[in-house]
Amino acid sequence: MKKAKLTLHPSYKIGEISPRLFGAFLEPIGSMVNGSMYNPKHPTADDQGMRGDFIAGLKEAGLPCVRLPGGNFVSGWDWKQSIGPKEQRKTALDMAWFQFVPNDVGHDEYLQWAEKIGAEAMYTVNLGTGTLKDAADIVEYTNFEGGSYWSDLRIKNGHKAPYGVKTWYLGNEPDGPWQIASWDKDPRGYGILAHETSKAMKWIDPTIETIAAVSSSPFLNHYPDWDMQALQECYETVDYISLHHYHSAPIGNLPGLLAGYQAFEDYIRTEIALCDYLRTKTRTKKTMMLSLDEYAASYRPAGKPHYGMGGRQPAMGFLGLDPNRKYVRHDPDDWSTRRMPPMSGEMPRTIASMSIMLTMLRHADRIKIGCATGGLGDLCRTSREDAWKGASHYPFTQLIRYAKGVSLLPEVECDTYHVDGYVIDDMNQYGDFDNVAYVHAAAALNEEAGELSVFVINADWEDEQDFTMDLRGFGDLQLLEHSVLHTDDLDAMNTAQNPGAILPTQGSATLDKGVVSATLPKLSWNLFRFKK
Repeated sequence: MKKAKLTLHPSYKIGEISPRLFGAFLEPIGSMVNGSMYNPKHPTADDQGMRGDFIAGLKEAGLPCVRLPGGNFVSGWDWKQSIGPKEQRKTALDMAWFQFVPNDVGHDEYLQWAEKIGAEAMYTVNLGTGTLKDAADIVEYTNFEGGSYWSDLRIKNGHKAPYGVKTWYLGNEPDGPWQIASWDKDPRGYGILAHETSKAMKWIDPTIETIAAVSSSPFLNHYPDWDMQALQECYETVDYISLHHYHSAPIGNLPGLLAGYQAFEDYIRTEIALCDYLRTKTRTKKTMMLSLDEYAASYRPAGKPHYGMGGRQPAMGFLGLDPNRKYVRHDPDDWSTRRMPPMSGEMPRTIASMSIMLTMLRHADRIKIGCATGGLGDLCRTSREDAWKGASHYPFTQLIRYAKGVSLLPEVECDTYHVDGYVIDDMNQYGDFDNVAYVHAAAALNEEAGELSVFVINADWEDEQDFTMDLRGFGDLQLLEHSVLHTDDLDAMNTAQNPGAILPTQGSATLDKGVVSATLPKLSWNLFRFKK
């Protein structure tokens, strides 16, 4: 059995934890909108066709916020075609995902669904094929009280009160060659457009905040120079920058999957440094905050790189110009055309995802918004018929409920491991991961409630950890719980038929004179809660 030690002190303060740190991302691809969210034929469907079982599951989880309606999708979507009576809406082609868009779920439905699940809607505007005028009009329609064309049209369409959307994303992944109307070749052009659009939107509603989409991947060959050039043009008028990253490991490379938190750590630190450099260069006192609003960790089949490319990622590699490819029309009640999630190995993917969330929590002073790409499914799994709790539901909801107050920096001493570099494809190429910690953690001190919560991952897939935690600096503490999520079967998965395959159990922790002793099972998630 390996040994690990964590030391924590109330003076090790990182920053205030935003209630929007553990949100989710929604895009109408696969079955998340057409099937899970919307299916008028489902027995639990409401008068808008929204599934009641999915709404109930997300509401119970306490999801704080959701970024919608995309994603690559939104860069070609005309929101004005999605409002008003459904029989008058236009069906469009989604060039991003090669699907028909009937607009059964439109602008109003997205926002009203967010109201139903009790989550703050954070909206992405189209700055691909869309214009500054479209962005100003959508704020007028959504937030203006009345007396203008667009606000009166909202009232006519059945929503008298303004929606009051506070947070607006200025486009999606404009640096990506795959994006519709990409700004890949013109970072300053995007930065200027974001600057002017932010001004116009705030002239309609000065209470809103805007987010510049400056980075879709640290693997792009123009990173981070593109980010620097774009942000320099809009630093003055935006409130956050948007970051996206998807960590991948070849199928079966469990160490590589679990090492992904290091890639996020490097990415976040680079973007913080870039923002702070521009704060000085632009002679402003504004400290830019971060929104990590698309992220995930998963296995992907490893391909063969094209040698001699010199690190370039030419646009043609992303276009998918297959003459045999057909646009798909998704029926919300027929899942045969959907991408289906992995059907085994839920625990490794849960640990990998939670390690990203702990990394975000350790940067709570600068990361104020987080939206997990698979977050809706993590909180409430669905099939055509059923809804249930997957394994990831439990640590995710624990973070939502207990990661409140101030983030504290834990000092962890533990064994480490090494992962050799690997290649997924021409774009996603990883160098070696060195000194990867088997045990990593984050902590939250909720002084108002008098509670301390410590979140600990044992990412060792072979050994338990003889774990101690030094909390003597907090004075008298009462141990409220040690919750453990673990399974010996790494192929196990919660399903509608067996939703209890992976469930939290009571851990072994004891507390004596400010020192916690516990055994951390291999590949486990651990929550320690204390009362002052």
